[in-house]
Amino acid sequence: MKKLIIATTVGLAITMVAGCAQKSVVRYGDATAVETTDINFGSTDLQKVAGDMTDSLLLSPVVGTLTQNKRPIMFVERIKNKTSEHIDTESITDSISTKLLRSGKFRFVDMGRVEAAREQIKFQQGGGMVDTSKAVQFGKQIGAEYMLYGNLSSIVKSNKDKSDVYYKFTLRLMDLESGLVEWADETEIRKTKAKESVGW
Repeated sequence: MKKLIIATTVGLAITMVAGCAQKSVVRYGDATAVETTDINFGSTDLQKVAGDMTDSLLLSPVVGTLTQNKRPIMFVERIKNKTSEHIDTESITDSISTKLLRSGKFRFVDMGRVEAAREQIKFQQGGGMVDTSKAVQFGKQIGAEYMLYGNLSSIVKSNKDKSDVYYKFTLRLMDLESGLVEWADETEIRKTKAKESVGW
């Protein structure tokens, strides 16, 4: 009987320890807090490049002149990732577009949704299910006047003591009619990580 009680007690203890080891707690954090999980491109870097470049563009005297009496129509080309990392550059593009749209100085066409818009117009025009007098017409959309485009590149260095990564983000605004680049700027980030010694 004693052996059975001991075995049951040990079994319960192991089950409780295993249960405690698997328990996890989820908490909300500050989305704008500095992220230092690792040296790779992260949320803080995304917020920094999007914020820096948007502020630079909006404060530019050239853009001040372009937006003085009208809201120019722009499209943002997806940022090109020239780093060795897998980086969601669409998120950077989205953040920049959103900040510029919120400023009230620009209007946008979304080139990523052109095909979906075309399919909807085709459905309205030829599907027989939409009142043709209320259907959206082909050839009525307004084209962009300016294109915003850019690159994200990096240089990575590493030795036995530390790792270093340098990011450079470049953005340009082109007048589509003339082909002239009206504005350009770049911002930089450098991150280092010291390697900890293990043992004596």
